[in-house]
Amino acid sequence: MSDIQQGFESLGQMTGVPQRVEQNEAVLREKKVDKFGRAYATGKRKNAVARVWVKPGKGKITINGKESDAYFARPVLRMMINQPFKVTNREGEFDVVCTVSGSGLSGQAGAVRHGISKALSDYEPALRPALKHAGFLTRDSRVVERKKYGRAKARRSFQFSKR
Repeated sequence: MSDIQQGFESLGQMTGVPQRVEQNEAVLREKKVDKFGRAYATGKRKNAVARVWVKPGKGKITINGKESDAYFARPVLRMMINQPFKVTNREGEFDVVCTVSGSGLSGQAGAVRHGISKALSDYEPALRPALKHAGFLTRDSRVVERKKYGRAKARRSFQFSKR
């Protein structure tokens, strides 16, 4: 080994830079939990913002102080917020407490799903690839386009009259 290579290796040891990472070795993120053992994440969709806490439990989901069945009456919305657990095979293993505001029920359900997915990947970093592959960690950035002046709506113009 040359003096230059030894110098670089000693420099790496001093700065705390890892020497070599094998390609087979999966570099996992750290588990992020608070002093109560909960993982926190913020989920967003349209104009809805959800603050989500995930902790080990029996699968109880509480949204703004209500049960998920009472808050999201439509079965499609309940199915939507349970998707991260279904994809990762963790149904009934985590309790979820969240507060959500803004937008409508559909946007709020999307925000809760996004928040649950992010919190799950923080609590159990090994679940991240499955959630990422399902597309639950990507924030859906579509929002309603603003209304422009001289227009009836965002793009629709007023009815044209030749005479």
